[in-house]
Amino acid sequence: MISKVKTIDGFPFVKHSSKTVDGATLVARSKTYYEKLDTRRSVRNFSSKPVPLSVIKNLIRTASTAPSGAHKQPWTFCVVKNKELKKEIRLAAEKEERESYDNRMSEEWLDAIKPLQTNWEKPFLETAPYLIIVFKKSYDLLPDGSKRNNYYVSESVGLACGFLLTAIHQAGLVALTHTPSPMNFLTTLLERPLNEKPFLLIPVGFAHSDAWVPKLKRKPLAEIMVEY
Repeated sequence: MISKVKTIDGFPFVKHSSKTVDGATLVARSKTYYEKLDTRRSVRNFSSKPVPLSVIKNLIRTASTAPSGAHKQPWTFCVVKNKELKKEIRLAAEKEERESYDNRMSEEWLDAIKPLQTNWEKPFLETAPYLIIVFKKSYDLLPDGSKRNNYYVSESVGLACGFLLTAIHQAGLVALTHTPSPMNFLTTLLERPLNEKPFLLIPVGFAHSDAWVPKLKRKPLAEIMVEY
């Protein structure tokens, strides 16, 4: 709960508090949220069913609540719904992906992704109603043309993307974290300024009625948590 403002060393602060609840309630809340997110999966087979733009705006608002270094919020979320532009993005991405599968990826890498049954073809880039391309800003450009550095940029943008993915799942939609490499074509196609670099390409929409995902197991807690 946020209340009135107070000034500390010339900067405004607001008091922040949380309602204390019993341990059983905390356990139940945390378990419910985990069980919800444990059903999240990366999907490559999208429906073309439309999604209200207002939903996408709310998802990005949620992503923007992520913490960032010095509160610089070094991100830009580009929402692409134009069919022609999505087609251009697909063609450019598939060009890079084909080169990666044929020449850039090691045998070990290719072997690691075999269970996912992926290839260089990316039809979802046209089928999904929206593509959200996240750009990171290493610095901001001020009105006078000067630069202002941002801090912990990759960490901050990564956190925002995590918030975005959970928001997408909570809304009942699906997404995919797509990272064609290199991604410079996105800067060109979207005519982004030089201080922005593409970070992640995320198709968003409903899953196709015949969507299938690999049957995977997440690592158990004992393998990912160390208690001291």
